[in-house]
Amino acid sequence: MYKSFTMELAGRTLTVDIGRVAKQANGAAFMHYGDTTVLSTATASDKPREGIDFFPLSVEYEEKMYAVGKIPGGFNKREGKASENAILTSRVIDRPMRPLFPKDYRNDVTLNNMVMSVDPDCSPELTAMLGSAIATAISDIPFDGPTSSTQVGLINGEFIINPTSDQKQVSDLQLTVASTREKVIMIEAGANEVPEDVMIEAIYKAHEVNQEVIRFIDKIVAECGKEKHSYESCAVPAELFEAIKELVPPSEMEEAVFTDDKQTREGNIRAITDRLAEAFADKEEWLAVLDEAVYQYQKKTVRKMILKDHKRPDGRAITQIRPLAAEVDLIPRVHGSAMFTRGQTQICNVCTLAPLSEAQRLDGLDENEVSKRYMHHYNFPSYSVGETKPSRGPGRREIGHGALAERALVPVLPSEEEFPYAIRTVSETFESNGSTSQASVCASSMSLMAAGVPIKSAVAGISCGLVTGETDDDYIVLTDIQGLEDFFGDMDFKVAGTHKGITAIQMDIKIHGLTRQIVEEAIARTREARLYILDEVMAKTIDKPRPTVGEYAPKIMQIHIDPEKIGDVVGQRGKTINAIIEQTGVKIDISDDGAVSICGTDQAMMERAIELIKIIVTDFEAGQVLEGKVVSIKEFGAFLEFAPGKEGMVHISKIAKERINRVEDVLTLGDKVKVVCLGKDRMGRVSFSIKDVK
Repeated sequence: MYKSFTMELAGRTLTVDIGRVAKQANGAAFMHYGDTTVLSTATASDKPREGIDFFPLSVEYEEKMYAVGKIPGGFNKREGKASENAILTSRVIDRPMRPLFPKDYRNDVTLNNMVMSVDPDCSPELTAMLGSAIATAISDIPFDGPTSSTQVGLINGEFIINPTSDQKQVSDLQLTVASTREKVIMIEAGANEVPEDVMIEAIYKAHEVNQEVIRFIDKIVAECGKEKHSYESCAVPAELFEAIKELVPPSEMEEAVFTDDKQTREGNIRAITDRLAEAFADKEEWLAVLDEAVYQYQKKTVRKMILKDHKRPDGRAITQIRPLAAEVDLIPRVHGSAMFTRGQTQICNVCTLAPLSEAQRLDGLDENEVSKRYMHHYNFPSYSVGETKPSRGPGRREIGHGALAERALVPVLPSEEEFPYAIRTVSETFESNGSTSQASVCASSMSLMAAGVPIKSAVAGISCGLVTGETDDDYIVLTDIQGLEDFFGDMDFKVAGTHKGITAIQMDIKIHGLTRQIVEEAIARTREARLYILDEVMAKTIDKPRPTVGEYAPKIMQIHIDPEKIGDVVGQRGKTINAIIEQTGVKIDISDDGAVSICGTDQAMMERAIELIKIIVTDFEAGQVLEGKVVSIKEFGAFLEFAPGKEGMVHISKIAKERINRVEDVLTLGDKVKVVCLGKDRMGRVSFSIKDVK
C-alpha cells in the first residue's frame, strides 16, 4: 500500500514515498527533498554467505547524469564506474549504519541509492543517507536503527543547517553528523581552521536536528515497518571459547599480544593458532571458525588490558604518542618530498607542481565543482603490512584516505592568484600500523613546504581510539592508536588541523554511538597531540615554506591582458599562440578574464614569451622602439614581424638615411632590425622607420 510522509527540514520539504516503487526490495524509500529525488533500497540474501568472518554489507550511490540534464561523455554515452564523489558518499552512508546490524549476521545486504534528480539547494548525498536509513528501518532486515544525518555550514559565524550548493561555496565548515536516538554515531568534516569549541557546538546542533528527523522516521516505521526476520547466527560457539581458554590461559594470550612490534605479535598469534588447530584436529566444525575465535579472544584480552589495567599492547601510556621522525628532500629531482614516521606507520609524500591547465576536470552532479587544482592521492601497497598480493589500483579505502588528507590541506593552500599552479601530492605508504591517513596529512604538509608552496600554516593529524565497558561512564580514550587498538577498539577518531583550529575530521565507530563527554575528550586529546607534532617534529624539520619553487619545478609567470585581446593572442585556429610556444618552449594558459600564465623552466624564454604577448596586445604608439624580423620585401618597402601575428611596414624611404633604389640593397628576408613607430599617416596607417631609430 502506497503511503507518503512529509516534514519540513531546514526550510525545505522532505517527502518519503513508501510502497510506490521497488516493491520487491526488502525496503524501499522514494525520497524527495525539494526537487532532489533519490530512490533508496535495502535488500538482503535469504541465507548467510559461507566461509566469511565479516558482515557483507555493500553500499552503492549511483549518480545518473540525467539528474542534472546531461548526457555522459565518452564513446558509450552511459554512466561508467563510480566517481570519486560517489565512492566517498557510499562510505559516509556505510559508516553510521554498519555498527547497527547484528555482529553475528552474515547475510549479504545491499543498500542502493540512485540519484534521479538534483536540486542544488537540497543535497543528494544527504538525501541518500536519510533514504538508506529509512529503507533499512522499514525493511525486515535486522537493524538497530534508525539513524539520521544532518549537514552544517558556517557562514559569518552563523550555523546553516543543510546548506545549499551556493552556501557551501562560501562556508567555513562542511560538517556531516549522523546520530541514533541517543548518541552521535558518525562525524565527517572539512573546515577552515575552525576552533574546537565551535566544532563541538556545530556537531550538537546537527544532533538536535537529527532527533527531529528520527521522530519522523519512527512514524514511518510505525505505519509501514515490517517485522524483522530471523537469521542463522554465525557466532563462535561458547564451548569453543572455553576449550581455547583451557589450552591458552589469559596470561599467555596477554604475553602474546603485549609487544610494540607488529610482526612479533602476529608470529605469537600464529603459533597459538597452529597449536589450537592441532589440538582440535578432529573437530571440523570448530576448525571452520577457529581463526574468528582466536581473533575474538585477542580482542577480549586487549580490551580488558586497556580498560581495566590501563595497559596498552606496546607498553605506552594512555596519552603517549609513538616515536616520531620526519625528514624532507629524501627523493631527488622531484618538486618536493617528505617522510613522516610514527611508530611502525611510515608515509613518504611527493609533491608535483604544474600549470593550472593540469587541474583535474570533474564530471559529476555538482555544477559548482567543475575542476580542482589540488589533488591528494594515497596508495597502500601490500608490502606495507607484510603481505603479498598484486596491485589492482586504488580501492574505496585508498580513495577515502586520499580525500580525507586532501580535505585537511585545502584550507591552508594559497589562492590561484597567489600561486598559479595545479598541485598534486601523492602519499606512498611504506609501512602501516595505524592511522596512515593522518601520517599522510603530516607528510603532505611538509612536502608542500619543501616544494615552495606558500601554505598559510602547517597541518598535522592524529587519531584517537576508544575502549568502552558496560556503561556510558566506563570508557578510556587512547591517543595515537596503532592497528591492533583500531581493530579491537570501538572508535577511530581522526582530526587534522593547524595551531588555529580544525581542518578535517573523520570518525568511525563500531558501537551504537558516542556520548558528548567522549566526543569532547577525543577532540581535546587530538588537539594536544596535534600541537605536539606540529611544534616538536614538523617545525624542527621544516618550519616554513621555501621562498621559491625548486630547481626542477616549472616556473610560472602571470600577466593580465584585456579579455577582448585574447583572440589576438590565440590567433586563427591557435596559430599565433602556437607560434609563441614553438619559439620559446613555454606553456601558455589563458583564462576568460584575461589572466595569462606562462610556464617553463628557462627564465629568459618565459620573459620572451611575455614580451611577445605584450607586443600583440599593445597598440603601436609613436616613439615606441621595437625589434622585428623581415618577413616580406616589396618594391615600396619591407614588412616586419614583431611578434607572431603582429606585423608592420617600413616604407622604402624610411629604411636608410641615404636614398636607396631597391629594398633588397639593404634588407634581406630574416634580418632582425630595430624600428621606431612614427604614429599614423594620413591614411590612418601605422608607419615605422629604421633610419629614425636613435
